Amino acid sequence: MFTITLFIVFRDEIGREKFTMKLIYKGKFDGNPDSLPAGEHKPNCHAFKEISDLEKLSNLLNLLALVGIAILFVVFELISGFKNFNIYGWLLALILMFPHELLHAVCFKDEVYLYTNFKMGMLFVTGTETMSKLRYIIMSLLPNIIFGFIPFALYLINPELTLLGTAAVFTIPMGVGDYYNVMNALIQMPKGSRTYMHKTQSYWYMPE
Repeated sequence: MFTITLFIVFRDEIGREKFTMKLIYKGKFDGNPDSLPAGEHKPNCHAFKEISDLEKLSNLLNLLALVGIAILFVVFELISGFKNFNIYGWLLALILMFPHELLHAVCFKDEVYLYTNFKMGMLFVTGTETMSKLRYIIMSLLPNIIFGFIPFALYLINPELTLLGTAAVFTIPMGVGDYYNVMNALIQMPKGSRTYMHKTQSYWYMPE
């Protein structure tokens, strides 16, 4: 395993540094949850009720992503008259996989770690800092909105934008893991609670 560190500095309106997000690329994830970062648990924390087996979760999410791609592909073809599918959109979707994770990362204010495991269809960021329910949801959805829903909306408005439309066919379903996290947060986190990651498990707690 190797690391590559990227610093992104956020400043206020007069140039003073507010905080620095440090993105650390850790290379291939070996499948061992104990190799992922973990901080101290918060008092009275509660583990999210979620699928804990990474392989089972990965297989399920990949299946759901394929179903989503099939559905959006049909919608795309119905709009375009079965003639405007742009193969370069698929390549663009692949290229956007790393920027997708970078948009997740910029929602952190501390160290955030990037891992890959293409055999399991995984590319993800994780960190140990706590987040409000709202920031967690924004962090989860931001890249899907920027690279998925907005381009698809533009395609619906102007079907000539086939590159954006085709890319969105793939990028929207590829965010299925993010939608799963948002669903868990909406259902399980009480008002005013905060959340954090501990290895592969998400937790929530009520701050004192």
